[in-house]
Amino acid sequence: MRILTVVGNRPQFVKAAAVSRPLRERHDELLVHTGQHHDDALSAVFFRELDLPEPDVELALGGGTNLAQTARMIAELEPLVADAGADAVLVYGDTNTTLAAALVAADAGIPLAHVEAGMRSFDRRMPEERNRVVCDHLSQLLLVPTPTAAGNLQREGLGERVVEVGDVMTDITLLVHPRARERAATWLPERDLAAGGYLLVTAHRAGNVDERERLASLVEVLRAVATPERPVVLPLHPRTRARLREHRLWDRLAGEATTAIRLIDPVGPLDFATLLVGAAAVLTDSGGVQKEAYLAGVPCVTLRDTTEWTETVEVGWNVLVDLDPAAAAAALNRSPPADRPELFGDGQAGRRVVAALERAFG
Repeated sequence: MRILTVVGNRPQFVKAAAVSRPLRERHDELLVHTGQHHDDALSAVFFRELDLPEPDVELALGGGTNLAQTARMIAELEPLVADAGADAVLVYGDTNTTLAAALVAADAGIPLAHVEAGMRSFDRRMPEERNRVVCDHLSQLLLVPTPTAAGNLQREGLGERVVEVGDVMTDITLLVHPRARERAATWLPERDLAAGGYLLVTAHRAGNVDERERLASLVEVLRAVATPERPVVLPLHPRTRARLREHRLWDRLAGEATTAIRLIDPVGPLDFATLLVGAAAVLTDSGGVQKEAYLAGVPCVTLRDTTEWTETVEVGWNVLVDLDPAAAAAALNRSPPADRPELFGDGQAGRRVVAALERAFG
């Protein structure tokens, strides 16, 4: 079996790391990286630290609007898919890369398999939601992480294509987090951080950073929750950095960078995991980080009013506050629940994905 895998950003590198190893033990994989994340800290370092095979084809398609980037990806992927001789195209998540590869596979008549299918925030304003819905409806094999995702697809009339495999990110988390906890004892103090003594923040969603009013509200949330005793640590995504400068909001954060708000460069997966396991809580607009926080046992405050990872909210480990400073402060004062049930699988999702691909396309 020959599988053409298309990835383009950090969460997809993590997920592909769980699948590529067992896939290549038995089959042929052609790995294409679109370059959606082209900064080294958001791209190459993930291949190195997660032991993901180097891409067979690496494009340079980062930047631009969602539609412009997707259009460039479609144009570049079309001949690659046509010439690959693949039995199926494999995609992950909900990015522009996911959508572009799905559209090209459908047009070429090549079966499509979608890992992390069925996730729904029910907010069509988000490009990620539109991407995942379109991809699911174009896919022949829907590899879902949770029963909730399976139920969403059943209601959309796609139940016959569903295979529940668990969450592939859990596979990697179970490998990385123990190492992160071990190194945190020295790594954090070297950076003047104490375990449980800081808040970790990630923010990059277009809906939060592209419009000045929303970005200004995000800045106010961070200023409201940061204190010298419990500083905010923000690995700054290139998109967010650019928008802060473009909208003339940089000084409202950078002026406090030496005390309550610490802006740092993007970090690789091991450093991020180390920051995460040592944090008192995480504030994020990322779907993947919500899940990573849950797996690490770290309370999460989501800077959105919807989430695709509804289970984390239902069990009390995640609170949706949008960009409301008072709601964020209140959420951070909550005590985490006593129980943290297994929601996302047992660490064998990657092998289940390969087995499902074999049954469907082998």
